[in-house]
Amino acid sequence: MKKIEAIIKPFKLDDVKEALTNTGISGMTVSDVKGYGRQQGHSELYRGAEYVVDFLPKIKLEIVVNDDMVDNAIKAILEAAKTGKIGDGKIFVYDVEKSIRIRTGEENEEAV
Repeated sequence: MKKIEAIIKPFKLDDVKEALTNTGISGMTVSDVKGYGRQQGHSELYRGAEYVVDFLPKIKLEIVVNDDMVDNAIKAILEAAKTGKIGDGKIFVYDVEKSIRIRTGEENEEAV
């Protein structure tokens, strides 16, 4: 099993969710996060004073899938989240040693 973690632009969440659902992925965890990479933030004006916004709002999406679903999930995220502009985000893939569904005690693939 693999855990796929994607950092995407907030307005792309619905598109990514729909794309993942269409590939058969039924569950995900979504968090509001802030960060920056090459974008390096930007300057804004508030009541005449300029200030720098270093950390930009992003969405962190986490899913756990069987090994045979990894490529389809990545492809779905890439196609749905891409705008072609800086700050589109990143995808990280990790190995998952074990998963357990708390309610039933099911483990590994059955728990996903």
